[in-house]
Amino acid sequence: MKKVKPLIPLFKQFIKESESGKRLKKNGERITKSSIDNYTYVLRNLILYSEETQTELRVCDILKLTKKELLSEKNYWKKFYKNFTEFLYKRGCYDNYVGATIKIIRVFFNYLKLEKDIYTGDFHKQFYVRKEEIDILVLSPEQLKFLIHDKEFEEKLTPGLRKIKDIFVFGCTTGLRYSDIFLLTNKNLEQSGEDWYLRLKSKKTKTSSSIKLPNYAVLIVQRYLSKNTKKSLFGGITLFNFNKSLKQIGELAEFTTPIEISREKQGVAKQIKSTKDSKDRFCDKMSSHMMRRTAITTLLILGMPEHLVRKISGHSTASSSFNRYVHYAQVYIDREIDKVHSKLESY
Repeated sequence: MKKVKPLIPLFKQFIKESESGKRLKKNGERITKSSIDNYTYVLRNLILYSEETQTELRVCDILKLTKKELLSEKNYWKKFYKNFTEFLYKRGCYDNYVGATIKIIRVFFNYLKLEKDIYTGDFHKQFYVRKEEIDILVLSPEQLKFLIHDKEFEEKLTPGLRKIKDIFVFGCTTGLRYSDIFLLTNKNLEQSGEDWYLRLKSKKTKTSSSIKLPNYAVLIVQRYLSKNTKKSLFGGITLFNFNKSLKQIGELAEFTTPIEISREKQGVAKQIKSTKDSKDRFCDKMSSHMMRRTAITTLLILGMPEHLVRKISGHSTASSSFNRYVHYAQVYIDREIDKVHSKLESY
């Protein structure tokens, strides 16, 4: 007779050991807070699924099971994957979120096997991890130059919005992640003659980079320099307030071009319709993610070789995500070339 153990307590233990440092990454580093937050979201979804569908979530060590019991276990997890993913889709989730959730569940099963000596089989390896290509939204070089240089627009902003605009421009120039920007201190800045450099190690990838700053970025830095070398250069701003302010800035800058956004569910594209809280203008989609994406695509669009852009952005030569930026930049270049060609074709 097979012996089962409830899944939820084991998943809570998985999170607890990740938080305490008992469970580590393969390279010996601690699990990041953002990963632990994602584990917690998965746990909540598992609990909701169990409650709403009245499904018993349990695991079973398969080593002493009969052939019939093994087949039963295989069917249990096959049914779980189908029903749980459908549950997430009905709650409004898209492929990337569902795929990331399933990926974490697969990590959890590996944890049971390697660290808890509970061998549940390889059924979880059949859980398909879906991915989707989300449209990349970035500022055009013209929009970025407007935010950098238009003093009349800047004077219309409140001091708070002006600071957000400065940070956003700085991020669109350096390509830093939001988390890295707010860890910067005076120690990350180095002056060599008349040139200023930003030197840092990425919190996420642990890669070191040295970025030469243009004059306008130096002026931004000098506005917020502090004598306290331990103090964050740009202070503390919540991600929610940062993104909310960006949308205001975009609207004031008249970045209000209508846009269409589509997402995928089970590989099928779905048009995202606007609601009272979600509009279909460019400014309404502005967020912290746009900084890094804008920096990378701007460098590519303006002619910097790919291998140098990869070095600045911290992408490896095999990075598939970087190729999306290359594709976007090529589309932009093709469009500009078409404008020239259309002028040549008319006589």
